[in-house]
Amino acid sequence: MRRGIALGLILILLLGLSGCAGKQEPAADNASIVVGFSQLGSESSWRIANTVSMEQAAKEAGFSLMMENANQKQEKQIDAIRSFIAYRVDVIVFSPIVETGWDNVLTEAKQAGIPVILMDRMIETQDDSLYTAYIGADFYAEGQRAGEYLVRKADALGAEHLRIAEIHGTTDSTPMRDRQKGFMDVISGDPRFTVIDSVDGDFLRSKGEECAQQLLKQHGTEGIDVIYSHNDSMMLGVLDVLDKKKIQPGKDILLITVDGEKDAVDALKAGRINCVVQCTPDLGPAVMDLVRDLTAGKELPKVNHPDEGAFSDFDNLNDPAVEGF
Repeated sequence: MRRGIALGLILILLLGLSGCAGKQEPAADNASIVVGFSQLGSESSWRIANTVSMEQAAKEAGFSLMMENANQKQEKQIDAIRSFIAYRVDVIVFSPIVETGWDNVLTEAKQAGIPVILMDRMIETQDDSLYTAYIGADFYAEGQRAGEYLVRKADALGAEHLRIAEIHGTTDSTPMRDRQKGFMDVISGDPRFTVIDSVDGDFLRSKGEECAQQLLKQHGTEGIDVIYSHNDSMMLGVLDVLDKKKIQPGKDILLITVDGEKDAVDALKAGRINCVVQCTPDLGPAVMDLVRDLTAGKELPKVNHPDEGAFSDFDNLNDPAVEGF
């Protein structure tokens, strides 16, 4: 008799527990989520800040982050992605150094059932299913903002003709192509503007310095009215050269740059740069939100852009909102 009662109580208890469990949502075990992250390099303050953002955001989300720095070599990124596949990470995030050459390795990730998020840069592929989402700046809009500033500045100066030298980023990278196209689409119909040269600075300060020396040697100190740089690091290299040659930056030559590093914004406030187009490196929290939604089975928007703007010598530069990263 007692044995029957005991068995009955155990059965009731088990049913009660299963009933309670059935009413609860399964808790996500963030610590079990592993994110493989291939950073393309550490070529600039922007890239370093972007890496820090990813590391801090992963830690705050409770995710495990496996990070590999490719030091600006595509083959190292491909090797890193293959290592993530072999490890069976939950999500792969990477910033492609160039747009092409990814189909094979991303097909391997797809076949392994591992979703891929592109961060900061896009890829060129005929198969958009090879990546789940892109998160990063609208580089074309950044180029447009640079061009729009120049049109406004030319109007304010009453300029009849401005000769522009462009120092662009890594050839065939997404920001290089789109920042160039956005800028050109704005100014190309205006007869006041002539792009006299476009050189590759590879997003590096040292290369920006080399490019500035090359441009001034080829066109002379009086032959350039505007320098448009695709990032702040290269522009800071330009400033080094102009200072050595006793050319007043921001006055003798108009300077337009993209990113929003503290040094560039400080130079803007000092009148040494004329326009800084924003490109935030703080993408980590948004990336981890996408990872969380993805691992929870939610559908992601294909393209995700942060809110960005531009600072220029037309703004109130004493405004606390005018600050760099």
